[in-house]
Amino acid sequence: MMTKREVNAEGLEKSFAVNSLAMYILIKSLIPLLEKSPDPRVITVTSGGMLVQKLRAGNLQSQRGRYDGTMVYAQNKRQQVVMTEQFAKAHPSIHFSVMHPGWVDTPMIANTMPDFHRSMKERLRTPEQAADTVVWLAVSEAAVTKPSGRFFQDRKVVAAHLPLAWTHSSQLEDQKFMSVMEDIAKSFQPH
Repeated sequence: MMTKREVNAEGLEKSFAVNSLAMYILIKSLIPLLEKSPDPRVITVTSGGMLVQKLRAGNLQSQRGRYDGTMVYAQNKRQQVVMTEQFAKAHPSIHFSVMHPGWVDTPMIANTMPDFHRSMKERLRTPEQAADTVVWLAVSEAAVTKPSGRFFQDRKVVAAHLPLAWTHSSQLEDQKFMSVMEDIAKSFQPH
């Protein structure tokens, strides 16, 4: 989570490069191997912060508007949820899941959101509690009986949008997003 907009050597906004593009490239690179595996699973750890973000396919790298590191991070996490849904549709032989570990007492939360950390300290999860669902998704037979591409918390499929939320994106927006991701990722493929 960046506190101000910075770009890397390739000219990519750093939060987007690490949280979204790297995930996209890694998954795309592993798909041929995963499709040959007997029990292929892809699990993405996201953040509940994405619940306050609608996919912004036209501003993926936060070029426009005021840069708020917390909201940019939440946008990256929304991008991860959409990617998971889209990969699940495109690759039905692989089980894709995205999960929120709950709010965890980590140095990142303490350093980037000190007021939140202070006020929620007693209710934050331990890293062990936070890891429960991701481990369950990785090893449990029950996890793969759930539909692919879903959002999980506490071993349950939960809504990826708040009730009556404005955060839903259209199929066209989702496809545009995946197309843009593919175009950017091409520049990182070996020639």
